[in-house]
Amino acid sequence: QVQLVESGGGLVQAGGSLRLSCAASARTFSSYNMGWFRQAPGKEREFVAAISWRRGTPTNYADSLKGRFTISRDNAKNTITIYLQMNSLKPEDSAGYYCAADGGTILTSWAYEYEYWGQGTQVTVSS
Repeated sequence: QVQLVESGGGLVQAGGSLRLSCAASARTFSSYNMGWFRQAPGKEREFVAAISWRRGTPTNYADSLKGRFTISRDNAKNTITIYLQMNSLKPEDSAGYYCAADGGTILTSWAYEYEYWGQGTQVTVSS
C-alpha cells in the first residue's frame, strides 16, 4: 500500500514555529518530487512548497511563504522524510497540511500533478 504519513501538526501561538514531517517508503518514492500543500476550511487547496527528488535541489515555494517556510528531505535507505519547517507562524497559516508525491520530471506547484497524497496534519495558530 502506497502511503505518505504526515506528523508534527498542533497548536502554536502566533510567532512560534512548527516542523512537519512526511514519511514515505524509499522503495516507492526515492525518485519522486515531493510537495506540501495546505487547505483551510472553506478555501481551496494551496501550494506551499516542493522539493526535487535529486538530493533536495531545486526547491520551490509559494511567494507569500518565502523566508518563513523551509522544505527539506532526508533520503535514508528505507524511508524518505520530507520536512516543512515553519517559522513566524501567523493565524492565517492555520490549515490542514498535506504531503504529496509527483513522479514527473519538473518541479510543480499544481496540485493535480501530484499522484499520491497523505491524510494531512492539522496546524492551528492562535493569535
